[in-house]
Amino acid sequence: MKEFNVMVVGVGGQGTLLTSRIIGKTALNAGYDVKLSEVHGMAQRGGSVVTFVRYGEKVNEPVVEEGCADIIIAFERLEALRYAHFLKKDGVIVVNDCRIDPMTVVIGASTYPENIIETLQKDHKVYTIDGVSIAKELGNSKVLNSVVLGLSAKYIGFSKEEWLDVLKSTVPPKTIELNEKAFLRGFNF
Repeated sequence: MKEFNVMVVGVGGQGTLLTSRIIGKTALNAGYDVKLSEVHGMAQRGGSVVTFVRYGEKVNEPVVEEGCADIIIAFERLEALRYAHFLKKDGVIVVNDCRIDPMTVVIGASTYPENIIETLQKDHKVYTIDGVSIAKELGNSKVLNSVVLGLSAKYIGFSKEEWLDVLKSTVPPKTIELNEKAFLRGFNF
């Protein structure tokens, strides 16, 4: 394997950083060289969060170039649209189908785009999941990232067991069972 490029995008508080760490640890445990990079911006205020995970036999830099991502994992529709140009031609976008208005929309300075999923589907292979509803159904909306990661894992690779082992060692101990259930709901979606 030359290298595999993952981009995880979302809004502050959605678990973007934790998700990228789980992906990185899973690749590292599988014997790959792994590089991670995080861009937080105004994450604590609901701003955009972008992380890159690159792995392969030898990876020299952590940032994914435009047009080179094998998969984009988006925890919010507008974030998927904002970063879709990073996806390679045969790449995949996994989108948590939810809307979180950015501050510019909240204050009326701009409008939230309509038909984002349909727009993305014109040029890309897109898989959507309502991770928020599934997480709430499981009892905690904070595990939406594990739901979305579960679906994404099918397009990244590695075995279900490899993912679950890393998940168990990465999430807080009291949330392991809930995160496992969330991951499996996404994986079996």
